[in-house]
Amino acid sequence: MSAEQAETADAQAGVPLAGGPADQSAEQPAEPVGALQSLLAIAALAARDPAVDAAKLASLLDLCRTLESEAGLRAFNEAMIAVQTELKPIATDALNPQTKSNYASYAALDRALRPIYTAHGFALSFDTGDAPAADAVRVLCHVSHRAGHVRVYRADLPADGKGAKGGGAMSRTHAVGSALTYGMRYLLKMIFNVAIGEDDDDGNAAGAGAITAEQAKTLRAAIDEVGGSPVSFCRQYRISKLTDLPTHKYRDALDRLAKGKLG
Repeated sequence: MSAEQAETADAQAGVPLAGGPADQSAEQPAEPVGALQSLLAIAALAARDPAVDAAKLASLLDLCRTLESEAGLRAFNEAMIAVQTELKPIATDALNPQTKSNYASYAALDRALRPIYTAHGFALSFDTGDAPAADAVRVLCHVSHRAGHVRVYRADLPADGKGAKGGGAMSRTHAVGSALTYGMRYLLKMIFNVAIGEDDDDGNAAGAGAITAEQAKTLRAAIDEVGGSPVSFCRQYRISKLTDLPTHKYRDALDRLAKGKLG
């Protein structure tokens, strides 16, 4: 590489040239440029120089790609730490009628997570892949970061249409759709290490919310009607007072009181 070309590369990499216009940098300092940008500038010049050995140029380009990949991975990991630092446990908002268990729906997870992970440069894209069995589905989630790194997560799930007790509960089409939704929900939880709490007060920030004062009065009247105790009711729902009851449990509580199962 000629001396003139070397000077051009230094200028593109942000290195001041002695006796040149860069002497003004004391007044207007140039923005710092990393090692990767410097190597890319040199590689661009070397690619135009027929005298440069092709093997050495290839090695230089490989080094540039490695540095770029490592920088993207570091940015990805730092952003993931930042996201998880901001996350709070998310309260359940739905009931599985077969297992009688509460869970956080995809909508609840998305409502709580999307504003945080997008603010840190993440984007999610779901897809399907080759499943390990004919009666299963593979759900993929491509997690990309604005720095360029992409990580793929996967979940293999049965789609045989069988219910919780093993009997036929749904059609094949319904089973596949259900498995896809289930996979998206669980991947979203796994990717960001989300904690789910059935009666977690932090769920209020995730959009679950607690009942209103008026609803608490209605609840108190229902408890009194069955001869129950507010203290006993709160103990069963693991809350300190009636107004702490999550909104999604309000209707269930009234139904159970009407049936004499609470109080």
